[in-house]
Amino acid sequence: MDGKTDKAIFMARIGYARVSTAEQKLEPQVDALKAAGCETVFEDVISGAKAERPGLNDALTFLRRGDTLVVWKLDRLGRSMKHLVETVAELGDRGVGFRSLTEGVDTTTTGGTLVFHLFGALAQFERDLIVERTQAGLKAAATRGRKGGRKPVVTPKKLEQAKAHISDGLTVREAAARLKISKTSLYNALRDQKTG
Repeated sequence: MDGKTDKAIFMARIGYARVSTAEQKLEPQVDALKAAGCETVFEDVISGAKAERPGLNDALTFLRRGDTLVVWKLDRLGRSMKHLVETVAELGDRGVGFRSLTEGVDTTTTGGTLVFHLFGALAQFERDLIVERTQAGLKAAATRGRKGGRKPVVTPKKLEQAKAHISDGLTVREAAARLKISKTSLYNALRDQKTG
């Protein structure tokens, strides 16, 4: 069966609505999706930050080549810009369109596809900027003699105290417990001092 025949068979608009809490109402989104021609609407009452969304998973499974997934607003679908772009790209790979009613994005049109490619480019640009800023910050800190990352749990003072406890006959575990640090951290600090 070729792609043209698939589109002729399906061409369905499938809606997805989500609210974060039970106090919020799904009805306004569902009404807008049905008014936009959605035959079926899948729903979730769950935070957008959650990776596992049963209604969205069902919608994605239900969609066929030639269908269009419709949401009321972009933030109803994606947990982040990156997640949104990845989800829409996966839909595109499956021959499924995407439409957001509020923002007017529609990947079944040439203009909508262009807009979404711009979103993808902006998301990548944002990720690259974050990496660049982080690396610049670490480099600047290093030139001032500071290392990035968390402060060590076993300070030089605690390491000396631990060594004194161990030479007094305590085990590493007992010395760590007395200093309120994990035995693994103490083992690592002792090892690092020997190799350093």
